[in-house]
Amino acid sequence: MKLDQKSIVIIGGTSGIGLSAAIALENEGANLIVVGLDEESCSHAKKELKGNHKVIWGDAREEGLAQSAIKECLDQFGDFHGLFHVAGGSGRKYGDGPLDELTLEGWNQTLSLNLTSLMLSNQAAIQAFLKLGHGGSILNLGSVLAFSPSPRYFVTHAYAAAKAAIEGLTISTAAFYAPHNIRINVLAPALVESPMSQRAMNNESITSFSKSKMPLDGGRVGQTSDLTDAVLFFLSDSSLFTTGQVLHIDGGWHLTEGQYQ
Repeated sequence: MKLDQKSIVIIGGTSGIGLSAAIALENEGANLIVVGLDEESCSHAKKELKGNHKVIWGDAREEGLAQSAIKECLDQFGDFHGLFHVAGGSGRKYGDGPLDELTLEGWNQTLSLNLTSLMLSNQAAIQAFLKLGHGGSILNLGSVLAFSPSPRYFVTHAYAAAKAAIEGLTISTAAFYAPHNIRINVLAPALVESPMSQRAMNNESITSFSKSKMPLDGGRVGQTSDLTDAVLFFLSDSSLFTTGQVLHIDGGWHLTEGQYQ
């Protein structure tokens, strides 16, 4: 199996894209430490996962959470080979939106949720890899909105800024740590059906727009399963010669204008 005996930590792995990836990684033989934000999603993940795993409940924005998860990985499985950072989300409820309406709380909360949490997990992973001395892989979840905006339906400028910063952080750190065989890459999807996307999925105007904006495979919305093969690639030895990349799995989003009703 592609990830037989690889020990992986997933930050934000108890629902949506993270859980789908966890199941796929497990099916390929990986040992998993899966971190979720709330008790309900953690309980659900425990029922879905069948192999060597442990589910941890915690907030990725808290300093030390990722370090604790990696330590748990080392304690449980004796090694640590990869990190998939999925945790993040919309800051709309805090005040994210168009720049002229964006509140300071919206800005701070959105960056904390999407960027600071990722910085902390990446930092913890790099520190562990350097100590272990065998390199490893970090995969960060970005967004096509980092560079291909949708000014009518997806107007959260703090979120876009955070996702763009993820690309900058990933590429700069990938360059710096490449001599240590630490690979750092980004997976950047467009609209994917998940708990985070329910606002869009329940809006007929947005789903109609997405059919023309993502024309591949009949104009459907992305599914979490569309991302899993890429996750397996980046976190396995198949990507030993790949770092600093941003892979857009977006149904063609960044190539098209999209049509409004």
